[in-house]
Amino acid sequence: MNSPGRVISFVNAGHFIDHYSMLIFAAAVIIMGPALGMAYSELLPYATPGFIAFGAGSLLTGWLGDRWSRRHMMLIFFLGIGLSMISVGFVQTALQLGAALLAIGVFASIYHPVGTAMIVSYADRLGREMGINGVWGNLGVASSALVTGVIGQYLGWRFAFIIPGIVTILIGFAFAMMVVHEDRKGSKQAAAQARVAKQDMWRVVLSLLIVVIAISTTFNAVTVALPKLFAERLADLTRSPALLGVIAACVYVFGAMTQYTIGRLLDRYSLKTVALPLSFMLAPFLYLAASLSNLPLILVSIGIVMGAFGQVTVNDAMVGKYTSEEWRSRAYAVRYFIGFTAAGASVGLVAWLYEQGGFVTMLHAFAALCLLAIAAAIILPREIRTPAAA
Repeated sequence: MNSPGRVISFVNAGHFIDHYSMLIFAAAVIIMGPALGMAYSELLPYATPGFIAFGAGSLLTGWLGDRWSRRHMMLIFFLGIGLSMISVGFVQTALQLGAALLAIGVFASIYHPVGTAMIVSYADRLGREMGINGVWGNLGVASSALVTGVIGQYLGWRFAFIIPGIVTILIGFAFAMMVVHEDRKGSKQAAAQARVAKQDMWRVVLSLLIVVIAISTTFNAVTVALPKLFAERLADLTRSPALLGVIAACVYVFGAMTQYTIGRLLDRYSLKTVALPLSFMLAPFLYLAASLSNLPLILVSIGIVMGAFGQVTVNDAMVGKYTSEEWRSRAYAVRYFIGFTAAGASVGLVAWLYEQGGFVTMLHAFAALCLLAIAAAIILPREIRTPAAA
């Protein structure tokens, strides 16, 4: 039998790698542009197919996780995404770059429907483990900006993809040796942990649909645009890619702290009680960021990532609480298909809005979109807690 702690540790590492790999390009594109002879707005759209695959692929990978093996799917994730990162380091043309980034997106699509379902199956306290898992994903986002900036400055952008790719493959080999194919029969997490009145279930579905589209699109737009935003707006503080990466990483640490806190709150309070006040954070902070620079921008950016990453934890917990074991990977697959497909479109949207009016137009647009998160939290019904033994 698998040790729950060991499985969860590898799944947490996978969450780190998943977000890290998807955002290397967002940080490296600043120095890749001159090397490839392309402008930022010309190069950024080559990441769009990968982000779309990140969401679209989750339908198939979630189904395979339920019907075949979550363990085997996670092994494919580690090895496939590692090789894909290495391949980016050897591209010579923009077309090759797009194909390699697409491969990263395809293998990255495995993690969320499969890995998140494994967390729910092995967790004793769902909210706490979801929060910790979210921290690992957030650290992947933060480390991507930091490590890519440092490696890119001192070794070149190609090694920013090759080195983490090698490390990921080594983790995959360790996973293959230490985690066996799981037997999910009789799992104590087999039943849903919370429920709502049958006549209110449509409100859960509608709320989840609205908030997933709004938050996933905003989340991806912010994480993709933040390195470039800091490069433009923090010019009076520093122009060093490495130091800009450090600043971005420090901002993301606050998002990690928020996810852990939200996870603990979800073990004590209902989803609506936690989600409603959290939903009011993003819109005002995004609107303020449009006109700020230097230290005030850093402080407001902290508020943005706290709101965005906190909402992600609420969304994941919602699916985990309301679905049973045999459908869990597929439920997460639908959630991430919708969310990441919308997020994939946000990459092109960021480039287009940036061309129209710079970051002022972009941030104002996403502030308006985040008003939907407030509506979604209001729609969400009160839940009826079921006994832990269920």
